[in-house]
Amino acid sequence: MLTNRSMPAATVIPELPCDDLRATAEWLSRAFGFSPRLWIGDHRVQLQIGDGVIVLVKRALSGEVRLMVRVEDADRHFAQARAAGAEIVSEPATHPYGERQYTCRDLAGRLWTFSQSVADVDPASWGGELGNFPNGRA
Repeated sequence: MLTNRSMPAATVIPELPCDDLRATAEWLSRAFGFSPRLWIGDHRVQLQIGDGVIVLVKRALSGEVRLMVRVEDADRHFAQARAAGAEIVSEPATHPYGERQYTCRDLAGRLWTFSQSVADVDPASWGGELGNFPNGRA
C-alpha cells in the first residue's frame, strides 16, 4: 500500500464526533497518552498511540461514530460494496490530500469511508498541520 503523509498507516480508523475538538484531543493526550499526528483546520485531528490512530471530528460534521478503512483499490472495493447492496453515499473521488475515497452505509446505517492512498502529499500543501498542538498548548 502506498504511503501518504496525509493519511495514517493504520488500516481501520475510527472517527469519533466531539463538541470541543481541542479540549477532547488535549484530554485524550493527557489521560491516555495519545499524541496529535495531524490537525486539519478546526474540524478534524488525527491522534496516534503506538501503531493505532483515531480521528476526532466536530460533532456538527457527524453525530455518529464513523469508520475509515484503507484499501488497496478503492474502485474495485466500491464495485464489491455496491454489488452487495451497500447504500452509496458518495462515489469514488480523488482528493487533494492524496486519497481516493468513497463512502457508504452498512445494513445498520453506519457510515464507512474506504480510502486508497494514490499520492504522498505533504499536509501543508492542503492546509494540514503535522504534529503537536497548534499554538503550543497540550
